[in-house]
Amino acid sequence: MGNWDHNYYVYLMTNKYNTVLYTGMSNDLKKRVEQHKSLKKPGFTSRYRITKLVYYEHFGQVERAIKREKQIKAGSRAKKDVLVDSMNPEWRDLYPIILGKKEGNE
Repeated sequence: MGNWDHNYYVYLMTNKYNTVLYTGMSNDLKKRVEQHKSLKKPGFTSRYRITKLVYYEHFGQVERAIKREKQIKAGSRAKKDVLVDSMNPEWRDLYPIILGKKEGNE
């Protein structure tokens, strides 16, 4: 099963006003967030202008990431808010951090 051991991310994104949450999973978080930010692909994220990464978790196995994504998606908005608050209480865009940039050094 060596092929299944990689980097997988479950993430939450929102819009400028933090009113809509999107839960997703990807094996390339930087690229996936860039796709969301571009708003080029028609669908939920472009319709609601979901461009801000506010939460993510890392997994080494795809099965665990899929299970966690389903668990988060099945949860209430309040539970998702608690998750974001636990990692990112100010709901800042974490994209610069995953790019390796420190806050204020852009």
